[in-house]
Amino acid sequence: MSEAQSAATNLIAELRQLENQLDEVSKTLEAQRELLRRRRLAMPAAIINNLELLQRDFKRLENSVLEEQTELRQLRALSEMSTRITNSLNIETVLGETMELVIVLTKAERGCIVLANDDTGELEFRVSSEGGLMGPRMESSDQPQISMSVVNEVMSTGEPLLADNAFKDERLSENQSIINFTLRSVLCVPLRYKERVIGVVYVDNRLVAGVFTERELNLMMAFANTAAVAVANARMYMRAEQILTEITQVKELMDNIFSSVGSGIIAIDSNDLVHTFNRAAGEILDLPPNAAVGYDVAQVMKTAALQVEDHLDHVKEHDMDHSLELSAELPGRGQVALAFSLSPLKDRNHMTQGVTMVVDDVTHLYEHETTINAMKRILPEGMVDQINEIANIEMGGLRREVTCVFADVRPWSTLPDVAASEKLRILNQYQAMATACIHECGGIIDKYMGNEVMALFNTQLNPEHNHAQMALECGLLMRERFVELYREMGIQPDPHYYIIGMFTGVATLGNVGSFQRREFTALGNSINTAKRIQENAARGTITIVQQTLDHILANNDGGQPYDFRPRDPIYGKGLSAGMRAYEVYKRE
Repeated sequence: MSEAQSAATNLIAELRQLENQLDEVSKTLEAQRELLRRRRLAMPAAIINNLELLQRDFKRLENSVLEEQTELRQLRALSEMSTRITNSLNIETVLGETMELVIVLTKAERGCIVLANDDTGELEFRVSSEGGLMGPRMESSDQPQISMSVVNEVMSTGEPLLADNAFKDERLSENQSIINFTLRSVLCVPLRYKERVIGVVYVDNRLVAGVFTERELNLMMAFANTAAVAVANARMYMRAEQILTEITQVKELMDNIFSSVGSGIIAIDSNDLVHTFNRAAGEILDLPPNAAVGYDVAQVMKTAALQVEDHLDHVKEHDMDHSLELSAELPGRGQVALAFSLSPLKDRNHMTQGVTMVVDDVTHLYEHETTINAMKRILPEGMVDQINEIANIEMGGLRREVTCVFADVRPWSTLPDVAASEKLRILNQYQAMATACIHECGGIIDKYMGNEVMALFNTQLNPEHNHAQMALECGLLMRERFVELYREMGIQPDPHYYIIGMFTGVATLGNVGSFQRREFTALGNSINTAKRIQENAARGTITIVQQTLDHILANNDGGQPYDFRPRDPIYGKGLSAGMRAYEVYKRE
């Protein structure tokens, strides 16, 4: 096999191999783009478009190369001289050897090869030779003094032109270039490739007439056909090199993308063999890629102590996406939690050829959720949910109008004479009920104090313009829930156990403590006043004073479904006069 044949065969095999690799890249990229779309992210459209263009170019190139091989086999019957110029896929080498052979075969004084630019269609002088075999070779950028009228006519008609005496040829008698350049013999034949003229081979003689005959014409035509194929082949090879470079760049880009993606990406073919296994997948599953690629997915997942075969079968059988979460004990990582997103892997005909798995390590999320749930059992829920905002509040605090609620859910004196553990269990039932009511009404629990609970409305964490009304709604809701609890416990306390008091005023809210430990709380006379009101309230009542009533009346969002019953003024430490107070009931 000749060097040209071997190179062409290797080119086809290489292109087919790269086309298969490009298909794999395209399939994986399509799956990744679908995943990003579900997550409301987007992948640059240029990547997909370029891949599709490359795939089409590859197909066209493969078909063209196959057709060229058939044509080249038919043309190998030409002379050894013509065969020699087809041995190089470098277009400059092909053109140089072609020009040398033209001069030798025709005994011309000079000659040149003109090619049409693939993109612009403009004519380009690629190789020129002046002075016959002994003359210098011109640079491709230099334009020789030849008859462009002849060149243009052959290019446009696709027919060869032979003039054995250009001065006397009627076709050329009015051609100024023939006169100016004193041309005698002219021979110009088209370089035709697949019914398209891609250029011409031009030779002439300025001194001797009749140098070129039909024999030279036929020889030049046969030779030109061979040269045209060689030129086209060299051009395609250059295009193939460009495509290969682009594919290599795209593949490197995809490799970089897959390497940098934090999610594990695993592509599985129709035979359940792993074809793609990126760096993140190896880190998450504690497996090196060489221990996964090419292996059965069941074997790979077994190594990672995971069972996903049924889920893969579900995706392939129903041709639909599927998500699941698994917990496993990995040999090198310990207990982990993993989230899997499975999608059908389709070819360009939309036929399912496998499954793509995207794996995310969500161990830290489970640990975080477990920690938060544990904190919510100890700390107020509002504080846990707003932990970042609380941490950013300065130690000095902020003065702000709030409504503070103190609720004695069940006084110690009303608890039955039972063991301390039983008393604590009963008390927790009441505190749990009060906590639920505070949360439902948008309050934040500041602290628990045995059988009492303190709640705040309209802090930086739960702003509300009608906070006094919301606090009152919270107290009324506690009353309803406590009555239900009494019924469940089979008791009828008279009066009811709870004692609820509240006050609306300005307090200082912020973090107290140190940089190592902080606590969000409210301080000030308003907080102390709320406590005094609760301490001076009767059992089974919800007590407010004039300041809270005024705020409710000024910011009531739902009419006035309340019954405010005046009671004796409340006197407290530091108060020069009693505060007008009211016991509140829901209006029937």
